[in-house]
Amino acid sequence: MISIASGFDPAFSTDGGSWPVDDFSRTFSTASTLITVVGVLIVIGIVVSVGIAVYRSTRMAKRGQNPFTIEEDLAHSAMRSRALAPTTTLEQRLAELDDLHRRGVITDEEHRAARSDALRP
Repeated sequence: MISIASGFDPAFSTDGGSWPVDDFSRTFSTASTLITVVGVLIVIGIVVSVGIAVYRSTRMAKRGQNPFTIEEDLAHSAMRSRALAPTTTLEQRLAELDDLHRRGVITDEEHRAARSDALRP
């Protein structure tokens, strides 16, 4: 007779009572399958990320941009643009033109042209 203390129960065996299938082996099998699936998903994620990075880099290189310095290039362009410059009112611009004309920096013709440009909407 088989003792219960031995942990062997023929009802849970797969090959006629010679080797038991216990909860540990089922749990181990499930855990190893789960770990394998997670590992495969991680590898797929890495491959997709590298593929996207290569695709974006080649597109930028074709446009003449350096993918490693794009943030600095954009920051430099923004600093040079007038978008960040404070806006001057029409009065300030006309006063500046009158001052330049009074000091002789611009001629009468340049003064008239600049005033007409400033007054044009």
